[in-house]
Order: sequence, then structure tokens, then C-alpha cells
Amino acid sequence: MAWRERVSSPSARSPDTTRMFQEAAEGPAVVDRMLRANRDAVAALGENLRAHPPRAVVTLGRGSSDHAATYAKYLIETGAGVLTASGAPSISSVYEARQALADVLILAVSQSGRSPDLLSAVEAARNAGARVVALVNDADSPMAGLAHVVLPLHAGPETSVAATKSYIAALSAVAQLTAAWTEDRDLSAALDRLPDQLAQAWTLDWSPAVQALTPAKSLFVLGRGPGFAAAQEAALKLKETCGLHAEAFSAAEVLHGPMALVEARFPVLIFAQGDLSETGVVGLARDLAARQAQVLLAGADEPGALPFARAHAALQPIALIQSFYRMANALSLARGFDPDSPPHLRKVTETV
Repeated sequence: MAWRERVSSPSARSPDTTRMFQEAAEGPAVVDRMLRANRDAVAALGENLRAHPPRAVVTLGRGSSDHAATYAKYLIETGAGVLTASGAPSISSVYEARQALADVLILAVSQSGRSPDLLSAVEAARNAGARVVALVNDADSPMAGLAHVVLPLHAGPETSVAATKSYIAALSAVAQLTAAWTEDRDLSAALDRLPDQLAQAWTLDWSPAVQALTPAKSLFVLGRGPGFAAAQEAALKLKETCGLHAEAFSAAEVLHGPMALVEARFPVLIFAQGDLSETGVVGLARDLAARQAQVLLAGADEPGALPFARAHAALQPIALIQSFYRMANALSLARGFDPDSPPHLRKVTETV
């Protein structure tokens, strides 16, 4: 079926019947369960990290899990001041290179905990002297068995190919860990309010975005700081569930070249949060609107912006992606796709 045929033939299926919808709707309950279940383990890990600070943090993840790692980079570097970088699993799984990882914290993020390249990277890092913390949904997975500390995501079975509730849980787990490590009482208190804010976020009407993006061929998704993690995740979901060519950029990086592609009616989805990046992100949204781009802004009080559930700035991207998931599910059906069965994809991707 050609792209234009899919777009012109919206599915008659009700949006709330998809597994993607039903699993994403569990996000508030999942986060509440995960925060409660992991509280003592996270507190102990935070105390250990303060007593024995790592010289660096290296994250390991693929797809949505790597986007959660982007979120970890911003929270850990701004909160704990520890250099945090994304590791390339192929360094060990393909090139078999040895790395000097003594006194390094490995933060491995995975829904399944079974991808061969991630397992190879985790095992190599552990053998090289790193401490391994695994944020993994399957607590009985091989990755969990390799970790020194396991923080289960408690998302339950996730059968839709598009990860939703496990991504929400991973970001919340990163925030909980960072709050415990840095003894950030404001962030800890904000996490207690997050499940209710996620429940509110799920009810919000993003139908203007569905209408704007149903006929689209491509778009940019922008964010900055922790919001860039939401932009990356949104772009991936638009590709895999909606057949849309969506590219994620930092709201700063888009000015270095990609802006040349923006013309009248070009769609741009922008995620903002109430931190020091907000002025620049909102200013960019205004500039794009002045160029007649089709701007969809979420997370800021601007005329015509999408509604959002207000949360602590570090947690705002989590609430925004919860609203986005409901919109993406509806958009997928409007464009004639099945969000539960993207073409050429499987739930567990076994890269080597």
C-alpha cells in the first residue's frame, strides 16, 4: 500500500482499542508503582554514589532506552556535575576493544534486557572495573544478572512494538536516582506529584497536532536540555507508528544547517520546560512562526500552544511525552497505520 493510500484511508478503529493506547495509559500507575518499589534501593545507591563518586557515567541503550540516556545526561551533569556520555555498544560487541572503565558508573537502560550488543557491552564494562546499574523492565533478564544494582522499571508486560510506559518509567527512574544521589529535596517532592500530573497529561486534547500532521510528509521535533530526550523519543515514535519522516534536533543545533529546510507550512513540534532553556526555546518557536512554519509548541504558556500538565522543570518532559503518546496513537490511525504493528519491526531488536 503506497504512502498516499495510507494517508487517504484513515483507520475506522477506535484509538482506545490499540495496545499502544492501553499501555501508555498505564503510565501514571507504572510510575507510582516504580517509585514506591525502588525507593529504598535508590536511597542506598544514592548514598553509595556520594561516598564513592564515579569519575564519569557511561550510558548504554538503544532506541527509546538511548533517549532515556539522553535525559540522564542532562539530569546527572546539571545535578551531580559528573561527566555523562553515551557509550557505543559496538566498541565491545563488534570491535572487541578494551576500555579503561575503573571507577566509572555504567547506566544500562533496556526494556527487555536481552539485546546481544548491550549484554556484550555491559559484560565488558563490568570486567573492566565499572560499576553497573541496570534500569530494566525484565528483572529476570540477562542484563539484570550482569548488573551490580538492578532498578526494575515495574512497567509490566509491554506488547505493543512502540515502547511507551517503559520509557516513562525509565525517565522517572533516572529522575529518582538523580534526586537521591544529589539529595535534591525539591525534585524528590516533585516526583511524588508526578503520577497525578501524568494522569492529567493523558487527558489533554492534542487533536490540533493530529490535524496538522495527518497530511505531513516530514517534520522537525525540537527540544533542549532534558526536553531534547522527549524530542528524540517523539521523532522515533512518529517514524515507527505514523510513517512520518521526523528528525529530532536540539533547539540550538537546528540553527546550524537544518533551519535551511524550514519553509512555509513546514511542521515543527517543539517541547519546552520551565528552566533556563525556556526563553531560547520559546524565542525559536516565535521565529519559526514568523517564517510561516507550522509550529506545534508544548510546555510553555504561549498563544495557540498545545495544553500541558505543569510539572517540575526536570520532570516536564515526562509529562509532555505522556500527552504525546496519546496524540501519536491517534495520528497513526488517522494516517491509516496500525501503531501496534509497525512494518519491518519487532518488539525485541537483537542487534549485535
